[in-house]
Amino acid sequence: MSFKLIVFDWDGTLMDSEAKIVACIQAAFEDIGKRPPSREAARDVIGLGLTEAMSELWPEADDNQCSRVADRYRHHFLGAGETPSSLFPGTLELVDWLLQQDHLLAVATGKSRRGLDTAMSEAGLEHYFHATRCADETFSKPNPEMLLQIMGELGVGSAETLMVGDTEYDMQMAKNAGTSALAVCYGVHDRERLLAQRPLACLETLSEMRSWLERVEAV
Repeated sequence: MSFKLIVFDWDGTLMDSEAKIVACIQAAFEDIGKRPPSREAARDVIGLGLTEAMSELWPEADDNQCSRVADRYRHHFLGAGETPSSLFPGTLELVDWLLQQDHLLAVATGKSRRGLDTAMSEAGLEHYFHATRCADETFSKPNPEMLLQIMGELGVGSAETLMVGDTEYDMQMAKNAGTSALAVCYGVHDRERLLAQRPLACLETLSEMRSWLERVEAV
């Protein structure tokens, strides 16, 4: 088993942004006079595109209402909020090592292009990835289109591609695209929910990925 291309989810996988996302979702609903979702409900939709996430949280909303709450979310998330986000421990070291091993790296995320570019710049990772896809550029997870576009752009087949993520949406996207999947259980969805999607493994920390890769690629 050898992976030429490794595709990471962003929120909950590389960046610890759960608290910020939840706070911005709740603030967005409050802005339009709607009772905000619980923390559990808000964190459950992390990983979906913004439109899909708002539809999940407010199923009876029409297109105009979904658009209003999505706009308020963007206002809070892209503004100078009080809830900080930071990379998970070991992220920079892992990305450096993967590049040294000649892996191609990519990001497939439910964030918008503006949101991802801002987050990558703030984290100092904007030059580390060979390709990125966002939910406002193509179909949202678990549709496979993000992965298919990345593989097409970089000329890598599904057998040589590994998707790494913290939600069942990441695992389902990988399955739909015909790629392997590796779960991390320190993010949004718990271990049992992730294992139900049958990933190759479920890691407790991102730092474990180096030894895991060395082990599976040596077989």
